[in-house]
Amino acid sequence: MEAFGLLLYGFKVLLTWKILALMMVGLSLGIFVGVLPGLGGPNGVAILLPLTFTMDPTTAIVMLSCIYWGALFGGAITSILFNIPGEAWSVATTFDGYPMAQKGQAAEALTAAFTSSFFGSLVAVLLITFLAPRIADFALRFGPPEFFAVYLLTFCSFVGLGREEKHKVIISMSLGLILAGIGMDTVSGQLRMTFGNEDLLRGVNFLVAVIGLFGISEILLTMEERLALRGHVAKINLKVVLSVWKDLPKYWWTLLRSAAIGCWLGITPGGAIAASFMGYNIAKRMAKDKDSFGKGRIEGVFAPETAAHASGTSALLPMLALGIPGSGTAAILLGGLMVWGLNPGPMLFVEHKSFVWGLIASMYLGNIVGLVLVLTTVPLFASVLRVPFAAIAPMIVVSCAIGAYAIQNAMFDIWLMVGFGVVGYVFKKIGIPLAPLTLALVLGSRAEDSFRLSMIGANGDLRVFWSNGLVGTITTLALVLLFWPLIGRLFQRRASS
Repeated sequence: MEAFGLLLYGFKVLLTWKILALMMVGLSLGIFVGVLPGLGGPNGVAILLPLTFTMDPTTAIVMLSCIYWGALFGGAITSILFNIPGEAWSVATTFDGYPMAQKGQAAEALTAAFTSSFFGSLVAVLLITFLAPRIADFALRFGPPEFFAVYLLTFCSFVGLGREEKHKVIISMSLGLILAGIGMDTVSGQLRMTFGNEDLLRGVNFLVAVIGLFGISEILLTMEERLALRGHVAKINLKVVLSVWKDLPKYWWTLLRSAAIGCWLGITPGGAIAASFMGYNIAKRMAKDKDSFGKGRIEGVFAPETAAHASGTSALLPMLALGIPGSGTAAILLGGLMVWGLNPGPMLFVEHKSFVWGLIASMYLGNIVGLVLVLTTVPLFASVLRVPFAAIAPMIVVSCAIGAYAIQNAMFDIWLMVGFGVVGYVFKKIGIPLAPLTLALVLGSRAEDSFRLSMIGANGDLRVFWSNGLVGTITTLALVLLFWPLIGRLFQRRASS
């Protein structure tokens, strides 16, 4: 009942004409960037984040989250009609979605993708709704040691549980921590790594870095890899929608299983990409007719889309509750919270209830409106792919430059954005993930401050991180997650012997 009452409060905050209008704008922009290969959710949110600087935090997060929901929906359009994933997590959707389009079932494939996306998001939002009040119960028990333990848990979970190669994650995270240390030390007031440059006194701005790492680098990659787009035409009508929905009960186990996989990989740093492939592979493995997958089977669309959207939505729970982003987009939103003066973590649920529950309410409404929007506007957004990329790329680059300059009105930030764009391009080419770098850049200084305050309060005694049950549990869990790959190997050797 407590969760239901708080959710009603969230809808009361949400249901104003201004927020509803910006929600529609966010969804439309999100579908647009989801459709365009080379943009997608994280890049779209990063590029458009400066637009929210003049908004109040609730309005800003609702608009940005709706861009995210829209991008999640939009990625399926290109995957099914053009066999080009609009999002990385849409790759698995192409395995059966595009063959369905080749057989003249594009409308059925798109309806299946959008419906399963909605279902996956709905399951994740319900999870967030009922877990959020529990998180607020122990919020007041957090001090500097507890906050550092949570930050340590965040970093260790990315290293231990991430699907990328461990040394590449550590390289990315280390660079982020180094960059987070540039500027004035908040405890001693000393300057660090400024090299006499006055522009570095205020440090490396997170938003400038994100716009370069995600926006500019993707433009460079797309310029390099651009292909001619030839796709199938689809127009969804009510008869097709009702026909697909009528068959949904046949796939209830696939939908629930994929949603569970997505929620787990969203809360842990597995991510939507891993969730979509895992959902697809498990559906294929458990099917009676395995050979039909890859030839246009609708279950091969249901499974990855449900898992990806459950993962993308549930990733916001650890971001809000603990300051642990479960995805690249969540890491960007985490930086946005700090720009708006909000501290992510358990206290957020106590000090800013209207913000948290307004966001949760927008997850329900945004996904419902987004489902209706994509079902009715597929031909319109698919036609965007026929616009020459040479016409779209300059507009995106100019938007990035304006956004970077507007943050601090400094020309230096534009050059910094370009530099980060090159770094992002190189990292993507050699397979180094950007999410750990983004995470470390956001949380690095906060983790350092929490650690140093803990050490000052405990006279340098590291046992402060095991001084009570809460901080001891979190710290121990962080170390377990850090060495989880080694622990897993030991268990496997014992099982085999």
